[in-house]
Amino acid sequence: MMLQTAISGPSLLASRSAHRLNPLLLSTRRRCVGVSRRRLCSSRVRFFAVAAASDNGVFTSPEIAKNFDFASEERIYNWWEAQGYFKPHFDRGTDPFVVSMPPPNVTGSLHMGHAMFVTLEDIMVRYHRMKGRPTLWVPGTDHAGIATQLVVERMLASEGIKRVDLSRDEFTKRVWEWKEKYGGTITKQIKRLGASCDWSRERFTLDEQLSRAVVEAFVRLHDKGLIYQGSYMVNWSPNLQTAVSDLEVEYSEEPGTLYHIKYRVAGGSRDDYLTIATTRPETLFGDVAVAVNPKDDRYAKYIGRQAIVPMTYGRHVPIISDKYVDMEFGTGVLKISPGHDHNDYLLARKLGLPILNVMNKDGTLNEVAGLFCGLDRFEARKKLWSDLEETGLAVKKEPHTSRVPRSQRGGEIIEPLVSKQWFVSMEPLAEKALQAVEKGQLTIVPERFEKIYNHWLSNIKDWCISRQLWWGHRIPVWYIAGEDSEEVYVVARNADEALQKAQEQYGKNVEIYQDPDVLDTWFSSALWPFSTLGWPDVSAEDFNRFYPTTMLETGHDILFFWVARMVMMGIEFTGTVPFSYVYLHGLIRDSQGRKMSKTLGNVIDPIDTIGEFGTDALRFTLALGTAGQDLNLSTERLTANKAFTNKLWNAGKFVLQNLPNQSDISAWEAISAYKFDREEALLRLPLPECWVVSKLHLLIDAVTASYDKFFFGDVGRETYDFFWGDFADWYIETSKARLYHKGSHSIASVAQAVLLYVFDNILRLLHPFMPFVTEELWQALPNRKEALMVSPWPRTSLPRQIHSIKKYENLQTLTRAIRNARAEYSVEPVKRISASIVASSDVIDYISKEKEVIALLSRLDLDHVHFTESPPGDANQSVHLVAGEGLEAYLPLADMVDISAELQRLSKRLSKMQTEYDGLVSRLNSPKFVEKAPEDVVRGVREKAEEAKEKITLTKNRLAFLQSTVLVSE
Repeated sequence: MMLQTAISGPSLLASRSAHRLNPLLLSTRRRCVGVSRRRLCSSRVRFFAVAAASDNGVFTSPEIAKNFDFASEERIYNWWEAQGYFKPHFDRGTDPFVVSMPPPNVTGSLHMGHAMFVTLEDIMVRYHRMKGRPTLWVPGTDHAGIATQLVVERMLASEGIKRVDLSRDEFTKRVWEWKEKYGGTITKQIKRLGASCDWSRERFTLDEQLSRAVVEAFVRLHDKGLIYQGSYMVNWSPNLQTAVSDLEVEYSEEPGTLYHIKYRVAGGSRDDYLTIATTRPETLFGDVAVAVNPKDDRYAKYIGRQAIVPMTYGRHVPIISDKYVDMEFGTGVLKISPGHDHNDYLLARKLGLPILNVMNKDGTLNEVAGLFCGLDRFEARKKLWSDLEETGLAVKKEPHTSRVPRSQRGGEIIEPLVSKQWFVSMEPLAEKALQAVEKGQLTIVPERFEKIYNHWLSNIKDWCISRQLWWGHRIPVWYIAGEDSEEVYVVARNADEALQKAQEQYGKNVEIYQDPDVLDTWFSSALWPFSTLGWPDVSAEDFNRFYPTTMLETGHDILFFWVARMVMMGIEFTGTVPFSYVYLHGLIRDSQGRKMSKTLGNVIDPIDTIGEFGTDALRFTLALGTAGQDLNLSTERLTANKAFTNKLWNAGKFVLQNLPNQSDISAWEAISAYKFDREEALLRLPLPECWVVSKLHLLIDAVTASYDKFFFGDVGRETYDFFWGDFADWYIETSKARLYHKGSHSIASVAQAVLLYVFDNILRLLHPFMPFVTEELWQALPNRKEALMVSPWPRTSLPRQIHSIKKYENLQTLTRAIRNARAEYSVEPVKRISASIVASSDVIDYISKEKEVIALLSRLDLDHVHFTESPPGDANQSVHLVAGEGLEAYLPLADMVDISAELQRLSKRLSKMQTEYDGLVSRLNSPKFVEKAPEDVVRGVREKAEEAKEKITLTKNRLAFLQSTVLVSE
């Protein structure tokens, strides 16, 4: 392999010939090529060997490529991973920083929500890695019980196979085959985003070790009496044939019908009846009471009597009163169907009412519904209403918009149903999770979500953890064969242990069979932070090395369903809160603030976005949001941040092109002599250099503080503003006065040293946000001994000169004023004009030293820039600019414009403007126009008239000034 030699510090790699060879460090063997070893040793310069970019094929020099090539991102990523940079290093002697990736579904493909959490977590991880902490980001995927089973069932259906046609083992075998073939898609896409995870630790929730952790958790909770079996209200999915969690139910406002039905009062006349209004009349077969509000005078006389449930052959139910009933909704009369409504269920339990179930698991009505038995719930609704109309019990039906629960997976309407399931008692677990936040053991960012967290845990319900699926963690419960009741069972870690327990309790000849249900996916996910680190299998020493984790980052929409449960489980099984911080991000919405959906056609694909704008632009855009707030994503934002990437690239190109030639050893020694970490060294710098270095040091402190507070939006904006506004727009332009100076080399060397120092630090600060372009540029700079991602974070509390900042700001204000005057008078960009700068002696003392800079930035004639403490003699024939207190400038008008020609041009322009203005005023003075034209049209004409009037005034002032100048000159 071809090797090339470079110097440390600002090294020989910065030469124009070396620029085309982007270095990648391979060894530290000392080797001198074409230069005296004695000479190099005397200047205390070290050597290291590097490989040419053309050989390593990873990096591209900015001098070769016009823009950063997105195609190189995967090569850079693979190089990082091959070098082992994603793995933690324990020799650093500081507390580890650990993040548990919220495991995406194995069935999934990347969407913007994933892109958001991957970006934010990678920012955290890269920052703390550069801060020198042993950093671990644990990746993995979730088996996603319902979603995965659905995908495979659909695949089988395309082959003409139903799940029930296969045995459980055959079906799960097909699922594993699908997972091995397609399950890695999202992992590859997460890598494409630059995620610096330790992939050697990648976990899957059905891995053997994690599965043991799940079983162990179940057994321990059951042994403590915290897991029980019972029949309670759940969200039932008839198509999936399983209970689903609250998180898997999505509510939408949908048009429907409100049915008004007569319930006759038993023992009364034909006029004694109550009219109820319901959106689900088919559930009336499960009515156990009719309720009214005790304050509702309309129905007071019926309280305590009996109502006859329609179409049930005269079944009676009590008429009761309860303040829960809303007098304003419908008719103010509520049918109580506790077997099919969550609120009715709670009310029935409070009042001691019976539970009556009228529905089968497949969504058809059962024998309780009499003649409607076997009908689908929606078919039954139509037939029931028809029968009610025939019997005179149908009052009316009217359009009604209601909140409809639908399955997140299948899209069907969820049926509230009482079903026998396994539950976790949550109150004992929730109490400790509440205390964790109260005691400061857990910090939630942003803080306002603490109230929501506390409210949910303070009003928590028991958790249904069983699912009627075949894919997932099988519930570790074994029943005794031949027993009529399923109350007889054993809980064990495996079948052998279960059999042993059963034999000890029920005799040697006992036979057992395992519960067919699986655990809710969220149950295993709740164990994620510590099960991925080896609990309960690893030694305490190995486990405690990384536990508790430092950070959990996730969307605020699953704060309760996942985050709170992880906290509870972590405290229960390890005695410690599983993480120190929870950072919650918002949703990604489209440019109009709408939630992204396929229905609206506004979904933005991250992979497509990367192809068009680059990973860095996407990451930077996503990271500029505020914690907990939704982010509107637009093409305009992505385009702007792609331009930022290019600006960074071009700045790097400028820095590289203006470093000394490889053979100019003395120039490199001069650059190496500049130090920026000492106060006295900073004071010796010229004003622009002192300004930009001071501003950089202030930025480092501000950005580091923002990183530590998780204010990533502030980090991005502050760094962006400094790079583009201060460094690129001002210092790079200022440096040209040094770099292109024909005098001493020392004038150029200070600019070269500052350019290199500031740009180096900008790349470090931006790397967590924009890892690819910053790494590419970093490798092109001199003396890159390692990857940027493992280089040290910039030091904080470095010296800064506030007085120098204010002085340079005066120079900036002066420059802006001159530039504005040139633009106002349409001075050709290439034309150099004269200027007299008037200031007090102390201001002139430092401003005059930067004469070349001012002339360059303001496009002044260097030979005709004068500094004085009083106005020049031709002040009356000059444009007077006030740049600030005690700082003014006079620009000779004759230098900027042909006065006679300008007078003619402005006079013609004024005449035209006056004509246009008079026309607008005439329209506004016309009653016919004002009264008949649309309001917005009239308003538009009025605004145009006001704008035209302002322009006329400005033009008249300009003409008066020019005419006075002519008079003075005459």
